[in-house]
Amino acid sequence: MAGQRNSKAVGVIRLVLAAAVTLLILFPVYWMVVSSLKTQSEMRLAVPTLWPEGFAWENYAEAFRVIPYARYFGNTLIMSVGLIILQLNVALWAAYAFAKGRFWGKELLFLLILAALIVPDQVTFIPIYVMMSNLSWLDTFWALIVPNGASAFGIFLLRQAFKSLNNDVLEAARVDGAGRFALIYKMLLPMALPTVVTLVVLIFISSWNSYFWPLIMTNSSDMRVLTIGIAFLRDSIAGDEAMYFHIIMAASVMAILPIIIVYSLMQKHIVAAMANSTFK
Repeated sequence: MAGQRNSKAVGVIRLVLAAAVTLLILFPVYWMVVSSLKTQSEMRLAVPTLWPEGFAWENYAEAFRVIPYARYFGNTLIMSVGLIILQLNVALWAAYAFAKGRFWGKELLFLLILAALIVPDQVTFIPIYVMMSNLSWLDTFWALIVPNGASAFGIFLLRQAFKSLNNDVLEAARVDGAGRFALIYKMLLPMALPTVVTLVVLIFISSWNSYFWPLIMTNSSDMRVLTIGIAFLRDSIAGDEAMYFHIIMAASVMAILPIIIVYSLMQKHIVAAMANSTFK
């Protein structure tokens, strides 16, 4: 009986702690959504309210008026889709080589790719910036997409998935005359679909949240992405945030909505892929 009581007590404590941590993490998101629905006068109250007195849905329309929101959204979408296509294809071919290929120095090269995970963008952006300038790619989608076309983490993730697949099926396909293109796109990709979907989601989230790279690679307002546009909106009203804070929050809510939707729909694939991505 004492053991059962202790087990129940531990379960209750864990539940309470889990609920407390969840509330702590979700409260900033809640506050952002609530603030986006408040009026300007309510935002300037000395004592903040936890729930809006009235739902000011016009704040979302105002965000489109204050900044070219549709343009920023479109730029972000183009950059994200371009990165998904490029990174996914590079990762598929590289992962196939490291998982199923046979060549000298394969493991050493793979370790060098993993080492790239610890190199921050701030270390490499100067030579890449000079390269983009020499190619006249600055302030274009080429500069936003091409330099980030290879993902060390994506190669690692798919390589682990491909290594777990049976080679007998691939050998049978080779006997039937299948080339590398067919092996990768018609066999390996469908067999590792959960991992591929996970990688697509992670690339989308990373590119949608990207701030540093678009900041240094774009100059004109026409090429800005959402993160830069919202940051510029905030900086443009520095010292008078109370006047437009509800507009900034409305723009931020619309910016994170695609991430929340995509992650919520695909989170089970992410958990399954991560569980199968141990180093082998």
